[in-house]
Amino acid sequence: MTSMTDRMTNVERERLWPNVRPRDAATLILLDGDQTAPKVLMGRRHSGHRFMPGKFVFPGGRIEVGDRSMMAAGTLDAAVERRLLARVQRPSLQRARALAMAAIRETFEETGILLGTGEHGAPEDAPEGVWRDFAGHGIFPVLENLHFIARAVTPPKRPKRFDTRFFAVDATGIGKRVDGMVGPDSELVELVWVDLDEAMTLDLPTITGVILDELRARIAAGMGQHLPVPFYYERRGRFVREEL
Repeated sequence: MTSMTDRMTNVERERLWPNVRPRDAATLILLDGDQTAPKVLMGRRHSGHRFMPGKFVFPGGRIEVGDRSMMAAGTLDAAVERRLLARVQRPSLQRARALAMAAIRETFEETGILLGTGEHGAPEDAPEGVWRDFAGHGIFPVLENLHFIARAVTPPKRPKRFDTRFFAVDATGIGKRVDGMVGPDSELVELVWVDLDEAMTLDLPTITGVILDELRARIAAGMGQHLPVPFYYERRGRFVREEL
């Protein structure tokens, strides 16, 4: 596996910004097709963004207040919960759940894809904003099918810093799709379903390429919830890969 340092571009090596504390964030990787050779959903970011302009990424973003209170069907797998609680200050099940909910909400907000089920009708008392729009489509978000596959902290002195948890889920968990969320004036201007080999040829942030390598290895190992979760961060100017 190519190291993260080897992948970095000159722009990514720049340390031009004041250091800030990384914020909790979550990303969702949708897998579609045969498990041995699935396609992944990737979106191209608007070229006008300050953070990763024009790059292909997975949908995701930081935790918002409503992620802690939105209703969901089912619970996270116990192994997922345990690893989400590892190596964090003030760990709590609410925080672990909020990370997973943030991944689902951001996926809807950026792509129009609702992960969940319509069997229970619309969730009641959804928080204002995106979650209320989500509930308006009659879909309950579902947590039990999410896989936690990686964690990565943005290095210091970057324009934005996140402590990101990468989740994956099979596309059979899609409850509904809403058109019109992707376009020239949106955060994502294009969506593509690509196999892992093709995904690696896109214009990717360094960490996205690393996570695709991790995903490939995890698929080869069977995608079991018992598998360790890689954790990437920088220590004394060097990238470190640990396992949770």
